[in-house]
Amino acid sequence: MLNVIIVDDEEFARSSLYFLLQNNCENVHICGIAKSVDEATELLSNFDIDLIFLDIAMPGKNGFELIAEAKKNNSQVVFTTAFDQYALKAIKANALDYLLKPIDIDELKETVDKASAIIGENDLETDKKERLKNLSSTLNDGAEIRKLSLPNGQGYTLIELNEIIRIEADSNYSVFHLDNREKITVSRVLKEYEEILPEDQFVRIHKSSIVNLNYLKEYNSRNGLEVVLKNGEKIAVSRRRASIFVEKVKSYTRFTNDK
Repeated sequence: MLNVIIVDDEEFARSSLYFLLQNNCENVHICGIAKSVDEATELLSNFDIDLIFLDIAMPGKNGFELIAEAKKNNSQVVFTTAFDQYALKAIKANALDYLLKPIDIDELKETVDKASAIIGENDLETDKKERLKNLSSTLNDGAEIRKLSLPNGQGYTLIELNEIIRIEADSNYSVFHLDNREKITVSRVLKEYEEILPEDQFVRIHKSSIVNLNYLKEYNSRNGLEVVLKNGEKIAVSRRRASIFVEKVKSYTRFTNDK
């Protein structure tokens, strides 16, 4: 029997994974469900946890920050994430596994079977510690992301990064403006996406705006520094972020010209 915890800030994600495990994995005992890294840390201190189903993008501390506790407690980690399989090749080499949201039942069963086999072999304790150590290092280095899974209340909308023109802050929400003219509003703050998205392509130019440099047409200082996007939108660049923005554009231009 595997002692398991689920760590995810989204209620839909927590409940759906809970029921999938309960109904399809007889060898799993769910010791607790956490909405944050701090809650998960408390569970790890109270239970001998074999397996953590861990979301990455969460408010406050993200899933990466639980890796050290997982290593300390000798727990295996399975990411339940919005990132696609290409982005996670490096992570998959070191983590036990990952599951792309929305979670597929057959993939979940396969992951639990894999966990049972590995955790059942006591002589692999050193290998487990080393894999978690490598995973922590990989995550600190960052990984290439090509897709995002945006929660919509009833499930998820999967989008390609190259579809995103810009992201706009709206109080505690983020509004994604896509190249098909669709807008998707997500109940996450802009800072979370600033931390997740590739910084060489997505730049925060204002407290309320992140732009995709793929859609940058020009920038000028006629009315204060502003950017003009390929769809004709004009967006102000804050003074505090202006120098960083200009440097990012220079680096991005050099990179694309070298391709």
